[in-house]
Amino acid sequence: MGARALRAAISAAPITAAILFAQATPAFAQDSASSAGVNAADTAWMIVATALVLMMTIPGLALFYSGMVRKKNVLATMAQSLTAVALVSILWVTFGYSLSFVGDGPWLGSLDRWFLAGITMDSINPAAKTIPEALFMLYQMTFAVITVALVAGSVADRMRFSAYVLFSIGWFIFAYVPLAHWVWGGGFLASAGVLDFAGGLVVHLSAGISGLVAAKVMGNRHGYGHDNLSPFDLSLAVVGTGLLWVGWFGFNGGSALAANSRAVMAITATHLAACAGALTWGAIEWATRRKPSVLGMISGAVAGLGTITPASGFVAPWHGVIIGIIAGLVCFWACTWLKHRFKYDDSLDVFGVHGIGGLTGTLLAGVFAASAIGGTSGLLEGNPRQLLIQLYGVAATFVWCGGVTFVLLKLVSAFVPLRVSMQQELEGLDISQHGEALQ
Repeated sequence: MGARALRAAISAAPITAAILFAQATPAFAQDSASSAGVNAADTAWMIVATALVLMMTIPGLALFYSGMVRKKNVLATMAQSLTAVALVSILWVTFGYSLSFVGDGPWLGSLDRWFLAGITMDSINPAAKTIPEALFMLYQMTFAVITVALVAGSVADRMRFSAYVLFSIGWFIFAYVPLAHWVWGGGFLASAGVLDFAGGLVVHLSAGISGLVAAKVMGNRHGYGHDNLSPFDLSLAVVGTGLLWVGWFGFNGGSALAANSRAVMAITATHLAACAGALTWGAIEWATRRKPSVLGMISGAVAGLGTITPASGFVAPWHGVIIGIIAGLVCFWACTWLKHRFKYDDSLDVFGVHGIGGLTGTLLAGVFAASAIGGTSGLLEGNPRQLLIQLYGVAATFVWCGGVTFVLLKLVSAFVPLRVSMQQELEGLDISQHGEALQ
């Protein structure tokens, strides 16, 4: 390049830069405006919360459940949790998210986000205006995953794997998706004012009542009531409980959908409820059986966690202690007296812990709700109507999920047997359903 050409290029550089800047500025401004609502702190917290809730299913629930079955069914029980993650995640992306959280119909959403159509780098959902819509979709997906996995605990040790897959698909479509929309997606229960911060109805009561119906339809395990059906390895269940407990911080704290004080209050109430539930259940066993069992203490902890869930973002931390104590008392009663009285084989006490816990916590949200925390007053703040609204939500969930479960099981049984044969049950589901076994 000659000297004259070099001087010309240097002289033209400011003009060229100005032109480029002028051309780039509108695009930059447009990008900033489209993502102006996304908050970095909220996004970071919700990424962590999403990972925590996914951890609750694998490995949390997988370990918790498999530690309480017999050795010959450990792998089959883990396979159910793993399958729920893979299967429900695909279904959620395909249509579950759209029908649950897009659109404002009273009964069901729309298919506008079918296969995530229209979700871009900058799109947000009106329910979570400070995080990317794709993250909101993923977070809600983890709730759907664990709910489907929870139901399987009631029929552990005896359900055929093919029947489990078909039932899980149907239950996700016809039970979980509509209920999630009714409560969280702007459906008729949300319009009625039902409070469910993180899943007392959508997760725990729905899984609990469905598990109870499934246990009754499937029938009791061979040897139930007289053979030794004690857990294979409670140490696995304890580890699973720990993962569930930590994951619940994302479950309840993340339901604030922001890194804010409400999330912290929900986490604090959650932790205290788990502590109170574990101590209460252990104390009852200590008083009645002279020894507090490890199984009892972890059951009490999970009962406290499930019961505080619907109320966690509406109550003060000290309410968490009271709710945890109530959870320990009520769920212990459900898993002992109630279960023996009606002679149903709820293998891993899904109804007794999650169903009764979710029901109790939903009603207690109507009692303890504090307007200073969640913007809604409960019975103790002079609003008895809220308790009636909560009861309405419980009744709708109970009837819908119980009815859907019964019909689905009957439909599935028309295609494949629901439970394994007697010989396969005695041999163990690990071998009969998966061709593997622990040595």
